[in-house]
Amino acid sequence: MALFPEWRVKRPVPGIVVAPDERLPWPQTFAMGVQHVIAMFGATVLAPLLMGFDPNVAILMSGVGTLIFFFIVQGQVPSYLGSSFAFIGVVIAASGYAGKGPNLNLGVALGGIIACGVIYTLIGLLVHFTNVRHFRSSTIAGLEVDEVEQGQAVHWIERLMPPVVTGSVVAVIGLNLAGVPIKNMAPTSFDAWMQAITFVSVGLVAVYTRGMTQRLLILVGLIAASVVYAVLTNGLGLGKPIDFSAIAAAPLIGLPKFAAPVFSGEAMLLIAPVALILVAENLGHIKAVSAMTGRDLNPMLGRAFIGDGVATVVSGASGGTGVTTYAENIGVMAATKIYSTAMFVVAALIAIVLGFSPKFGALIQTIPLAVMGGVSIVVFGLIAVAGAKIWVDNQVDFSDNRNLIVAAVTLILGTGDFTLKFGSWSLGGIGTATFGAIALWALLGRRKPT
Repeated sequence: MALFPEWRVKRPVPGIVVAPDERLPWPQTFAMGVQHVIAMFGATVLAPLLMGFDPNVAILMSGVGTLIFFFIVQGQVPSYLGSSFAFIGVVIAASGYAGKGPNLNLGVALGGIIACGVIYTLIGLLVHFTNVRHFRSSTIAGLEVDEVEQGQAVHWIERLMPPVVTGSVVAVIGLNLAGVPIKNMAPTSFDAWMQAITFVSVGLVAVYTRGMTQRLLILVGLIAASVVYAVLTNGLGLGKPIDFSAIAAAPLIGLPKFAAPVFSGEAMLLIAPVALILVAENLGHIKAVSAMTGRDLNPMLGRAFIGDGVATVVSGASGGTGVTTYAENIGVMAATKIYSTAMFVVAALIAIVLGFSPKFGALIQTIPLAVMGGVSIVVFGLIAVAGAKIWVDNQVDFSDNRNLIVAAVTLILGTGDFTLKFGSWSLGGIGTATFGAIALWALLGRRKPT
């Protein structure tokens, strides 16, 4: 298979669905790539800021990581890789980051991120080479793999994390992040109203526009809300005005601040287990994309894990954060019905270019916090709905108490940010929800039905 698929070109007709191996004409594909860059930008920049990493390195490595992922999955899985929030708690604990300015112990965190990526890659290799399409009746890690439903073999990792688990984990990621825009991105009453104006703007674009404008609902809604914000603040003095001086002062081209890893056994033991959370996230995302595209991506599971793992290793070796497939971009695909992998290649190339542009970083940082918060409300909500869609598409039976308890407990653990401490190591809401869902599914499945 060629490195790049031969995408079939589709005309931009309203309501048309564009499959992974199809694309719109290049001008529209470029526009969609820009939208996906915007969709991932807030979280991809926010995560390194919370850990004391250089945001420009994170943006650069998100583009590099997305291309690595694209090549390893042979261009068959539409996904974007960005900074993973699953690393924040353990990186802060391992590096002792105080929360302001650069992380002075960054190298130790990078060593742990690389260790996590290596484990993630090994899991991917195991999944890839034990694909049950080549088995009929065997046991892997104590799990039988001879189940076949509707002509599709069920992978052992799917037996470990079935749709009720993956749907819950995906939904929890959106719900767990809900507090970020609502509690941290609206410090004043004016900002809260601007958040409302922003998500209403996105909604109006989504419902009342047509064609490419509707496809670019996130980007167009963000621009419209930013214009409204500028009129109300810079024009009428109702809030904090937008300061454009940083854009003028920043150079157009410049190197990001790369950093070298330091391998500490304690830090690696602390950060490496995040690989299991990334597996659950990625599995849920693959399931969501499968449901949206109507394509069986089970054969790509191992490759997807490997691609994500290798990208995390490369990012950590360069001074970047650990990466994961981004639910924000899956949410955009769900809204636009465009699943072409071509637009993710474009988005990755744009991110790489922008990673070398301090001026662009300054431009993005001029987007009002409240406007970015309003967009985040929409995107995080779409993540939660994508998890629910996994339940619906896989016909999860909630009259079964096993499914009911697994989903109910998982949602509350993640939404409430339930945290467990193990000495100096703590497992936050997404982690406890992920492991809790897997453990509950296994524990509650031991009793044989009567």
